[in-house]
Amino acid sequence: MTNSRDAGSAPIAEVAVIGGSGFYSFLTDPVEYSVPTPYGDPAAPIAVGDVAGRSVAFLPRHGRSHEFAPHTVPYRANLWALAALGVRQVLGPSAVGGLRPDVAPGDLVVPDQLVDRTYRRIPSFVERGAAHAPFADPYCRRLASGLTNRSGVRRGGTLVVIEGPRFSSRAESQFYAAMGWSLVGMTGAPEAALARELRLCYQTVALVTDMDAGAVDGEAVNQAEVFAMFAANIERVKTLLVDTIADLPDPAGCECGSWAEEIALPYDVPWPPR
Repeated sequence: MTNSRDAGSAPIAEVAVIGGSGFYSFLTDPVEYSVPTPYGDPAAPIAVGDVAGRSVAFLPRHGRSHEFAPHTVPYRANLWALAALGVRQVLGPSAVGGLRPDVAPGDLVVPDQLVDRTYRRIPSFVERGAAHAPFADPYCRRLASGLTNRSGVRRGGTLVVIEGPRFSSRAESQFYAAMGWSLVGMTGAPEAALARELRLCYQTVALVTDMDAGAVDGEAVNQAEVFAMFAANIERVKTLLVDTIADLPDPAGCECGSWAEEIALPYDVPWPPR
């Protein structure tokens, strides 16, 4: 990576991608920025470069060398740092398990609902006062439309986020499927809710790497297979992100940001409302 700089000299980054370290290569001429936050350091310095003619920030969710397990990722610092660089739209690719027969390994899915079953993470920027972000629709409809205008991408379904780092038992997996949930992952929460509190547009991009333990008979999920499936499909995900970023609409006026226009938020949002 070239030219590590202090965030004070950083340009505006229009869009961010939060993903695995394999995504570094999709930035052209990246520059790293260290961004201190009131919530500690983000998982890694943030790389800013060009993608499809737009200024895009990339942050490895788990750290540069996968230092952070799903339950220890500094989610608040990550989102705040991106907002401080000017980001308004966030795409969050992640590996997930499939729970129902309407998804299969290799599918790219843009979920429209989320169930948060995590319990050790700090899920909000609100530490005092009253500020209740709307979350009936957890994801940005504009970002979802941009992603699903591409061939081979499915829209819809519910992502249940578990605490991790262990995979589900068969009984847990069968319960999630019986509830009608279609995907299971470990990093989609509280990421989506924190983005909403910071008035950012956010959308998970889920790559199904396996069928979860209780979804099919046979072998249980194992880490090596999950990582191998994600690696085998990372170029597909990169292509999807590049194509989508090129056509993203202006975030101005999106309901993801406008919900708090007349609310005095009891926490710092590090960007002036448009």
